[in-house]
Amino acid sequence: MDIRALRYFTETVRLNSFSRAADALHVTQSTVSKMVRQLEDEVDAPLLIRDGRSLQLTDTGRVVYEQGQQILASMQRLNAEVRDTKALRLGHLDIGIPPMINILCTPVLKAFRERHPDIAMNLKEDTGPQIEQRVASGELEIGMTVLPVDPELELQVMPVARYPIWAVAQAGSFQKNRSTLRCAQLDGMPLVMLNNEFGLTRSLRGSFRELGISPQVAAQSGQWDWLVAMALAGMGTALLPEPFIHRIATDQLQAVRLVEPEVQWQVAYVTRGGYLSHAARAWMALSEGLFAGGRG
Repeated sequence: MDIRALRYFTETVRLNSFSRAADALHVTQSTVSKMVRQLEDEVDAPLLIRDGRSLQLTDTGRVVYEQGQQILASMQRLNAEVRDTKALRLGHLDIGIPPMINILCTPVLKAFRERHPDIAMNLKEDTGPQIEQRVASGELEIGMTVLPVDPELELQVMPVARYPIWAVAQAGSFQKNRSTLRCAQLDGMPLVMLNNEFGLTRSLRGSFRELGISPQVAAQSGQWDWLVAMALAGMGTALLPEPFIHRIATDQLQAVRLVEPEVQWQVAYVTRGGYLSHAARAWMALSEGLFAGGRG
């Protein structure tokens, strides 16, 4: 059914006049009459009884008029919501963020909420590999993870930041005033690491294999602050990205940066590729600027 013809018909009925409807619609009276006749042809029944200057609805006309008002109202709401979505005054965003990355996203979240307060956000916390799976399945529109990404998932990867890895241990574990540690010196060293489900651990184990070294994993946890506590207790050396080093405030710990090679904690967005919602594109554009400081 032609929406324009339906609109012309309902306006004619509302104003009870072809001429007044034409004025309201800014078209000629003959155009209104033509569109009403077209609508009658579509439904294969008369809609109006023309009695001199008065117009009366037929039974079919009454049904078309009542339903037509609802259809046109729905179309108005649809158009308004589309405009609001494009203007980021409406919509929702499902995004996956691993626990190790969420503290980096606080400035992004704050800025996004301030700029787009009407966007409904659903933050899903999970490990990087699990978020990759949920993005690949379509459960999440976008997600964050730590490189490398599982190649079998065939996700589109957009790196946003990289940070060096530091070794954190009980004070006195490394030479005094030392600021770096060669990766080869980790060989045989007791380490406290995140659980195997974490992208950081996946990345570190890959680096160990490439270097041909075999550190001893003394303990693993899903909480980075517990790793720090274990390092403080002398259980082993914790390997953490640089942003977390700035959060450690104790003179009983010593932190040195891994070098030769410098191991990187690389944070990236993953999507399935193709279309992204206006909300998702706005989030990624905003985070790109706020993560700029982590692109060493």
